[in-house]
Amino acid sequence: MDARILVAYATRNGSTAEIARAIGKEFTTAGFDVDVDEIKTISTIAGYRAVIIGGPLYMGSVDGAVGKFTGTYHEHLQKVPVAAFAAGLAPKNPDPRAVEQAMGALKKSLEPLTPVELALFAGKLDPAKVNFLMRKFLEMAKIPAGDFRDWDLITAWARGLPEKMGISPAQKD
Repeated sequence: MDARILVAYATRNGSTAEIARAIGKEFTTAGFDVDVDEIKTISTIAGYRAVIIGGPLYMGSVDGAVGKFTGTYHEHLQKVPVAAFAAGLAPKNPDPRAVEQAMGALKKSLEPLTPVELALFAGKLDPAKVNFLMRKFLEMAKIPAGDFRDWDLITAWARGLPEKMGISPAQKD
């Protein structure tokens, strides 16, 4: 098996896709062959040395495509190192339990996998891209609009993944 890495993501409005591409770029810079693909376009994960899975977090749940992906490819994912991230507004939620609940939702979406590394990143909220009811809910919950992604945090997490996943660009089986 070569050093190919898959960054598989689900996205609704493009924010998680941008995070996935940033993670892929860090792996490419480190010398890995990387594919960054939306989950719904993936038909096989054979041949990948490691997989990073990402999805958006909405209303306390990770996008259902993440769970479908891990269910479909469970057998292969058990054989390679997996890391995962979610992007959402929990880090900006005034409720101190929001981050803990979001991490629980991420873990649940990946069951029964146990990733070597998990991360929750603040996401992006553009009120113009959500429906009226969602806008009202966000206002009531006092969730601020804006782009809260911390690119330094995201790239630092990505840079640390190869070591945590036990992989290197020159690794061969």
